[in-house]
Amino acid sequence: MKTLRIALLLATGLVAGPAMAADASKEITVWVDATRQPAVEVFQKAHPEIKVNMVVDDGSSGASGTFQTKIGLADQAGEGWPDVVFSTQNNDAAWAAKETNGVQAFAAALNKDILDQSFLDGFTPGALDPVTIDGNVYGLRNDLAPVLFWYNKPLLDQFGYDIPKTWEDYQALGDKLAKDHPGYFLGSIGDAFEGPYIYYWSGQAPIFQVKGDEFVSNVDDPNAAKVTALLDHMLKNGTVTQESVFSAPFAAKADHLVAIPGPAWYSGAIFQNPSSVNAKPGTWGAAPPLYWEKGDKVTGNVGGGVWYASSHTQNPDAVKTFLEFVITNDETAGTGGLPAYQAAAAKWLDKQASAGFYVGDFKNAVSTAASTVWDGWAYPNFSPETAWAKVITPALAAGKSISDVAADWQKEMQNEAQVVGYTVN
Repeated sequence: MKTLRIALLLATGLVAGPAMAADASKEITVWVDATRQPAVEVFQKAHPEIKVNMVVDDGSSGASGTFQTKIGLADQAGEGWPDVVFSTQNNDAAWAAKETNGVQAFAAALNKDILDQSFLDGFTPGALDPVTIDGNVYGLRNDLAPVLFWYNKPLLDQFGYDIPKTWEDYQALGDKLAKDHPGYFLGSIGDAFEGPYIYYWSGQAPIFQVKGDEFVSNVDDPNAAKVTALLDHMLKNGTVTQESVFSAPFAAKADHLVAIPGPAWYSGAIFQNPSSVNAKPGTWGAAPPLYWEKGDKVTGNVGGGVWYASSHTQNPDAVKTFLEFVITNDETAGTGGLPAYQAAAAKWLDKQASAGFYVGDFKNAVSTAASTVWDGWAYPNFSPETAWAKVITPALAAGKSISDVAADWQKEMQNEAQVVGYTVN
């Protein structure tokens, strides 16, 4: 039945068969979020011979599932697939590379069908691991998003504080601020990505792991428990806020932000964003990631975005041209953050460092973070953000602590894992 379905789709031209000739003058449809829209526009100007139908959506931000939902509708209709999709979720590779109910996988195996291995070898080592399944590469990381430590140098100098090196130092700094400078703060968990990716991932907390077909989450593990205790402590003394870093309330008190752990893309999305921190040049710096004194010197990762090519495309040559351009071009590579492509990343780091916007050794801080992301986190077909938003966020708003509902958070992640087919211990 599956063979018959694929044969029919090939016959009707809805799926690109191996012998199908590509025509670079044909239109390709590209789904992107607003942040990546300028990259597509740069490509359109550089390659007018390739027509691009650009569709702007949310890029599945906040684990909205837009990408998977829309592809599911196209699968049901047997048409309407885009040629290229940008998603903010690394987790999408888990389903996009999988055949479901006899319907071919949406994502093309790029190393087999579209791109040369020499091009793929140009990515930063490890960058493509989240999108590599059974030896095949199903997506291209747009940018790397390792967590590092951002600090406001004038405020630290004014208060006489040193840049913390460990999470223990971070908590101690919070205690000093709460006592001597109430109202000043050191971070946020107002967005669903911050708690899981910035704090728990960096703390080597085994709350989001996959072992074969089994999903594992243990909020009672010592590594997880100490992260929970840290956040509860700093939420209680007010040095970690519950306001989104993209919200007006956060922006209104950004002048009281002394430091914050966060991904590399905070460089533009937060500090150089007029609607957020809107920092002045020479005030903020980037330091290497914090680590636990008795743990490994590792860090977390927040997104990084992925470009996917469709296995249904009738124009792989144009798709190849597009992907190679947005990944390597100086104007488009890593749009929104540190490029995942090694040569582009080196240029981006040099440019950021030479601009002098950030104080300290910006290049070393980002490079250190990029090379020390903990590999114990997993990329199953769902995100920890949805369970956090469903359980933790409303609990905090109601005055509860994370420890009060940690077991419920774990249970919600386990339920979501079972829904998408994982077994749960």
